[in-house]
Amino acid sequence: MTMQVAPAPALKSHPREELLGALLDTVELLHGRRAAEIGPGYIDDYVALNWLEWNGGSLRLTVTGDNIRKQLKAQKG
Repeated sequence: MTMQVAPAPALKSHPREELLGALLDTVELLHGRRAAEIGPGYIDDYVALNWLEWNGGSLRLTVTGDNIRKQLKAQKG
């Protein structure tokens, strides 16, 4: 039996590196309840990567998104 790997999600607007660079600012906007200020296409791409999810009409970080956020913060020092 061979293990199949799921293909990378199709991102609509932004390369993954750009999304990584904007994630900390995106999280700040979410915490400030200013999701409407997140740039066009970012939300769709973050959801496709499973970094954000819709929950009862609100956006929130997934466990994956939070782990990436923590890694980015650690890199910044």
